[in-house]
Amino acid sequence: MAVKHLYGRAFVDGEILDGVRVSLKDGVIAEVVQTADVPATAVRTQGLIVPGFIDCHIHGGDGADFMDADDAGIARILSFHARHGTTALAATTLSASPSDLRKAVAAIGRAAKAETGGQICALHLEGPFINPERAGAQDRSSIRPPDVEELGALLGEAPELPWIVTLAPEMPGARALIERFRDRVKLAIGHTAADYHAAMEGLSWGASHFTHLFNAMTGLHHREPGAVGAAMVSPEATVELIADGLHVAPAVLHVAARMMPDRVALVSDAIRACGRPDGVYKLYHHDVTVAGREARLADGTLAGSLLTMCAAVRLMVELAGLPLASVIPLATEVPARILGLAARKGKLERGYDADVVVLDEEFRAERVFVKGRERF
Repeated sequence: MAVKHLYGRAFVDGEILDGVRVSLKDGVIAEVVQTADVPATAVRTQGLIVPGFIDCHIHGGDGADFMDADDAGIARILSFHARHGTTALAATTLSASPSDLRKAVAAIGRAAKAETGGQICALHLEGPFINPERAGAQDRSSIRPPDVEELGALLGEAPELPWIVTLAPEMPGARALIERFRDRVKLAIGHTAADYHAAMEGLSWGASHFTHLFNAMTGLHHREPGAVGAAMVSPEATVELIADGLHVAPAVLHVAARMMPDRVALVSDAIRACGRPDGVYKLYHHDVTVAGREARLADGTLAGSLLTMCAAVRLMVELAGLPLASVIPLATEVPARILGLAARKGKLERGYDADVVVLDEEFRAERVFVKGRERF
């Protein structure tokens, strides 16, 4: 395969530098160098060259949901989000019946072997082992206690993929499940009524991640630190933030990112309505009404988001007031580490996968490369 050169401003080693040549060959980054030596064949970019974005928590987009267990629909999700800068992701499920979950997991496992749009690099099981008191937009009738046998069977449907499993540590059976699978999957605390001490117990058993921090969990109070407080004081724990300006106030996004700069991963939590017009859409068994930037159940509960990763980066800069150079790692390096991909994704560095995005001045993806192949 011929070498493809991109030349312009680029995010390299934590800095935005001018005059950088990024060379792509055979699906990997062959060279990253700041130089005035520009081959005649190089593509001179006006935008900013960044690593491809990695989304640890995404349900769907462009009218499709991973729970549909539909190969064509999954391809549409991957294509849509790649157009918005997401080159790798963790396909995310919801609380559902055992049979529906098995079908969804099997479909995700099949799709991970295909090459359409972005790559499925992990699977995120968000439920059913959560607390119905903190169900959020999930189907309460499908929530059940953590079950070692059920999770083992699900893992068998997609054994090659890294997994995140969100659960509530206060539920009966949670400790047994965490201790049984802590060396096989990343256990995440989420959709939980656990207080600070119960959350810290979950971490001591082997959990190491918090699903959409602040949302569907006990909050931070100066006398009751809650699950949020447990996340903040645990230096090895990583967290997700939905940076749409609705799930978490911009000031809190700012504080969290400043406080935990190496532990925050921006996520979209995007649903099938992402990229589609206002209307009513399905989220498993629920009807979700989309109006403007919001997706809500009939009772007003936020139901996932309409966010893309490009938009998340933009909003962290424009709403949360953070410098772009401090935001990019939250969409690249940190999620790569969470998913066990840090040795090959998340950076513009020689030998890394050639997952590269060129952002225009409005933070839109104007060019997208997945393993060196230009997708958009």
